[in-house]
Amino acid sequence: MNIYGYVRVSTKEQNEDRQLIALGEVGVLEKNIFLDKQSGKDFNRPQYKKLLRKLRKDDLLYIKSIDRLGRNYDEILEQWRILTKEKRIDIVVLDMPLLDTRRGKDLMGTFLSDIVLQVLSFVAENERTTIRQRQAEGIAAAKAKGVRFGRPPKPLPDNFHSLYQQWKNGKITGTAAAERCGMALSTFRYRAEIYEKSKFW
Repeated sequence: MNIYGYVRVSTKEQNEDRQLIALGEVGVLEKNIFLDKQSGKDFNRPQYKKLLRKLRKDDLLYIKSIDRLGRNYDEILEQWRILTKEKRIDIVVLDMPLLDTRRGKDLMGTFLSDIVLQVLSFVAENERTTIRQRQAEGIAAAKAKGVRFGRPPKPLPDNFHSLYQQWKNGKITGTAAAERCGMALSTFRYRAEIYEKSKFW
């Protein structure tokens, strides 16, 4: 029997130390830990695929939490099925001691484990959906208050006001005004629109 560990972080900026420490504490050797740094959107996990190829019947796999196995409810359940039914390995989920397939190999143990897995998978997906919804609501609320996202715009050139007036009065074209401001025509029109609105506040 070989003992393995799997670690996944959702972005390359996230730190995997918490998961690595937990696996080390249960005795997983560093050489047997497979680590993926993949975004939730792109779920092409090369190290997980490599791990699947190495796993043999009765091997033991440790993961820190159930959502390391997939992005959503269906994916987690599918990977659990592949690991326990096709690969016929044992899995221990460190954050949830009930999810330890070494215990209760009888029908009742398997049944309870499957129920717990389905509930946890649903909760994990629901939490992610809630977080995304809160983020979207927070961004919408901030935008409604006038908070701008992205880089702040460059300050307007000193000659913008006079050139804007000439352009509004039809004395020069937008192209000429943009050129003298050192802007693209689309940028000049965009900044002119904002400038015009700001005069009414």
